[in-house]
Amino acid sequence: MSRSIAASTFHLPAGPWSTVLDGLCAQFAQIPRAHWLDRFERGQVQDAEGRALAADAPYRAGLCVRYFREVPDEAPIPYRETLLHVDAHLVVVDKPHFLPVTPAGSFVQETVLARLVRTLDNPDLVPLHRIDRHTAGLVMFSADPASRSAYQALFRERRIAKHYRAWAPALPQLEFPQVRRSRIVAGEPFFRMQEVEGEANSETRIDVLDRAGHQWLYALQPVTGRKHQLRVHMSHLGAPIRHDPFYPQLTEQAADDYARPLQLLAQALSFVDPLSGKQRQFLSERELLSPE
Repeated sequence: MSRSIAASTFHLPAGPWSTVLDGLCAQFAQIPRAHWLDRFERGQVQDAEGRALAADAPYRAGLCVRYFREVPDEAPIPYRETLLHVDAHLVVVDKPHFLPVTPAGSFVQETVLARLVRTLDNPDLVPLHRIDRHTAGLVMFSADPASRSAYQALFRERRIAKHYRAWAPALPQLEFPQVRRSRIVAGEPFFRMQEVEGEANSETRIDVLDRAGHQWLYALQPVTGRKHQLRVHMSHLGAPIRHDPFYPQLTEQAADDYARPLQLLAQALSFVDPLSGKQRQFLSERELLSPE
């Protein structure tokens, strides 16, 4: 039997509730009471030691509750990830467009992490970095907690080279290669980012690989890893990445248009392996759509 993704944890705050069920319903009002009852009945609400809690378990401030996120009738994403590399310490996946890396919002089982946990039967998997749900390409996962910090340091200390490809409008007025530095902070709504005045906290190296009329193929190398960094930088240069639903303007929220994937690909990762000391490189097998 394959194992599931790790449980979420929540420490009960001080409050007037008599049962754990009542407290959880109050704290997570967006989840119907019937759904919490169903989770309790299936043993999906537990204490810190993994013991199933009863729905009428007495409420106690500070109690650590473990629960497993679920989305009723979660819609399947009709694209599969490709396993490029698996060993005792490291897993590398070639992610399709539209598939999230980790559970968030309405996505729980339809995520790279949940699929990998089921496929590899390893609940210890943890992503070492993230790429947007709309972006395709390479994602690395730690498979062993004992060696995790060594691989995490590659990203924290910027000892890993990340190379992206993107189709976007031509910028004949600019000289390439060039470096884009700016300050990126959270915008409105909460899932969009924006550039503001102030000390730069993001940096991207940009070059042109192909000039196909009004659309150019760009090589993007992020030095930092701010959320939506490449999308924001290209948009502010005047060349928003093709089919971007967030930048420069947020399009009306609707179902994913699988015919118009964001033309951004995490194409290559290269680094010196912290365990073996050997140079390693991984390349995506995916391709972007050429402009019409």
